[in-house]
Amino acid sequence: MTWFLVLVVPALGFPWGAAPLARRLALLLPPREACWALTGAAVLLAGSTIAALAGLFQVPFLAALERMSLPQVLADWPAVVPFACTAGAVMLGQAVLLLRRWVRQRTLLRRAWRMAGEGTGDGDLLVIPAADVDAFALPGYRGRAGRVVMTSGTVRALRPGERAVLLAHERAHLAGRHHLLSAVADLATVVHPALRGLRAPLAFHLERWADEAAARAVGDRRKTAAAIARAALAGASAGRGGGYPLLSAARGPVPRRVEALLLPEPTAPRGTARRAGAAALAGTVVVAAVAALGAAYGLHEYVEYAARQLTGAG
Repeated sequence: MTWFLVLVVPALGFPWGAAPLARRLALLLPPREACWALTGAAVLLAGSTIAALAGLFQVPFLAALERMSLPQVLADWPAVVPFACTAGAVMLGQAVLLLRRWVRQRTLLRRAWRMAGEGTGDGDLLVIPAADVDAFALPGYRGRAGRVVMTSGTVRALRPGERAVLLAHERAHLAGRHHLLSAVADLATVVHPALRGLRAPLAFHLERWADEAAARAVGDRRKTAAAIARAALAGASAGRGGGYPLLSAARGPVPRRVEALLLPEPTAPRGTARRAGAAALAGTVVVAAVAALGAAYGLHEYVEYAARQLTGAG
């Protein structure tokens, strides 16, 4: 049992170290690469967590399949039942949370499409009647193509060039299918509490990705920064407390985004820090995944070995 815990415990504990590493690495990367690094880390660490819990949960069942009685198992592994029950309860809780989060995502998407049904426009742009200033990317749903939704308040409050920046920003969200990265990472982060810290950084870097795409589309980084700042200020002055449940140019840490747009376009750094950060994150994630998968496989092999030993002794 000791060897098994040596494999499982790191798989359950490594996310506490890997999540901060992923956040630090993302700061060293351009927005696009940062988004993929954060999403990949969230998915792999969530998978290793589930694999480790499944390994703990299956001990009594594997023993039963190998015709080992529960008393025989408890004689060698006294803590097997508490561990298995705890792992089962945790996985049940994870399943409930995952289902609730998925239902919430779908509900928000349906609600947004109902709201968009009130809009008018041509092409991929819909303008809906609302006094507040907002624009957001509406992903495709039930065969309908994704659209950019803009409020009539935005049309009145912003100049044509500023509206063009917001339109390019939201189109970048749709073209990059950023909603899928956001949704997948959001589901992954409910699996382990340490992964919840990846949500805000991913949202920030997704907005930065779209900011850079908008800046390239309009050909002016300062104009892009000014438009995003003005949209955010206009939305705040309108008293908008919440927000549509979708990616929007006027939300998130706008001052940091504006500051980044006033600098040259970011490129992948070649320094030692980036390589060290990437190696540390990759190593942590790989160790966690290997430990979890190794525990699941090794446990089955050990139970088979124990069963053969008992059969031979009998």
